[in-house]
Amino acid sequence: MPAGKYARMDYAKGVQDRTAAILDDLIRDPAIMAETERQLSGRTRHIRLEGAMAAGYRARMWRQHAKVIRSWMSWVIIINALTLVLNMVLLPDTIANAMLAPGAVIFPAALGVILVWLRRRQPIVEDATLLGGLFVILLAVSWMAVAAGPVLLERYLNIMLFVGIAAIIIFDVPFRQTLAIAVYLLALYLIFHFGAGGADSRTILSGFMFFASGVAATVMARRTMSILARKSFLLELRDRRRMIDLSETNVSLEQLSRVDGLTGLSNRHRMHECMAALWRTGSDIGLLMCDVDDFKALNDSLGHLAGDRCLVEVAQLIKKSTRQADCVARYGGEEFVVVLSASSSAHASTIAERIRKSVEEAGLPHPASRVAPVVTLSIGIAIWKGTKEQLSPEQLLGRADAALYRAKQSGRNRVEEWTPALDPAEA
Repeated sequence: MPAGKYARMDYAKGVQDRTAAILDDLIRDPAIMAETERQLSGRTRHIRLEGAMAAGYRARMWRQHAKVIRSWMSWVIIINALTLVLNMVLLPDTIANAMLAPGAVIFPAALGVILVWLRRRQPIVEDATLLGGLFVILLAVSWMAVAAGPVLLERYLNIMLFVGIAAIIIFDVPFRQTLAIAVYLLALYLIFHFGAGGADSRTILSGFMFFASGVAATVMARRTMSILARKSFLLELRDRRRMIDLSETNVSLEQLSRVDGLTGLSNRHRMHECMAALWRTGSDIGLLMCDVDDFKALNDSLGHLAGDRCLVEVAQLIKKSTRQADCVARYGGEEFVVVLSASSSAHASTIAERIRKSVEEAGLPHPASRVAPVVTLSIGIAIWKGTKEQLSPEQLLGRADAALYRAKQSGRNRVEEWTPALDPAEA
């Protein structure tokens, strides 16, 4: 990919990031959101954006607006070039040559607007360039009308009106600027008609009133379109605010329900509660600590979305391999803990091997694994023999972790049970 394309992509991403930051600032401002609600609750025709809201709207719409402007100006250049060529072929040389100079003015005017609107600049620079370039183009077309002579004068002035009306419809600029375009458009029509002479003033005024009514209708339609666009922006602000509120509520609900948001398993807090409850009963406990082998390599090779999907599927496989009464939790990252109630060493080993085998046989792809081309688990087992052994839940977790470490060192994709030789205190 060419370096210039990379630069454009980086710039576009930067514009998106800045726009997102501006919108985030707006929706986090209580005063702005209150103003948003006030305007949306009133009549649509009374919607007005000022200050930070107007700046936010401009930033939100800039990319779309800039593309429309650049496209329109590009087509002006192309059509103007074709027109000049056809004039040289179809019109007498004297007329065609007279139209070359005003026609040539259109090229730099349109190109200048395109270059300015390639990147975001100060609003005053963007607006001045757009209006200035458009005014020069309209003036140049009017000048071509005079150069073409009386026979083609009316036709080219009508073309000038068409170009101006199209600009009013297409360009979403402030209403004052739309009015300026309309006044300039009609003024050029009158000035060049009267200046060229040869036509009855009543006929000119009649044509002027006809076109003026059309321009006025277009201006009001453009105003309605602009108001509706700004209303859509306000609705977007309100929706974004509501989405944030909903997201924050969901986070709170997840925390309250003690469920891991990705896998749907119990989270670490819930796991500790389960262990504490079993500890109070004094029944035997089996603890399995499971870890996805080479999980970082999976993320690096297949991407984080694939990594998340892997964790979800592994979580479901672990859940299916255990009893409903057992507590299955995501301990953190790619680690899972299974708390087995009323469990012996043999039972815990059976469950662990069942889990390990089910994950391996699921065939989840893992091309970067050092163990196998599929996802595998290493599992550490620790057993608490109830009231017969003085041990804390944290110590039991430490034993399971030590056994897991041994499984990793022994080649992964295996089950290891804690023995006194693995006790960190004795190591």
